[in-house]
Amino acid sequence: QVQFVESGGGLVQPGGSLRLSCAASRSIFNIYIMGWYRQAPGKQRELVATIIGGGSTNYADSVKGRFTISRDNAKNTVSLQMNSLKPEDTAVYSCNTYIYPRYYWGKGTLVTVSS
Repeated sequence: QVQFVESGGGLVQPGGSLRLSCAASRSIFNIYIMGWYRQAPGKQRELVATIIGGGSTNYADSVKGRFTISRDNAKNTVSLQMNSLKPEDTAVYSCNTYIYPRYYWGKGTLVTVSS
């Protein structure tokens, strides 16, 4: 089992940056894949980015070139650096993993992009 606590959300103007952090309750060294998801008001949850143990990453087309996911196994954290933020990036961002036989989610952190 594992628990996640996200932080770093807030209000930012369009074009600004935020760095989200996801702290795990135990070592993530042996957790193969970690991901960030987001859910905007009235919309379905969508994948933002994933990172595997070897460091390979994958991004949604809508955030490629603007967001960067990283993991620090020594600190048991996964981060999401978000640059050039747009109003459509407004959502609750949550981190996630799958450890057989279930998915684990944090409660999320709210990101609001508005002028």
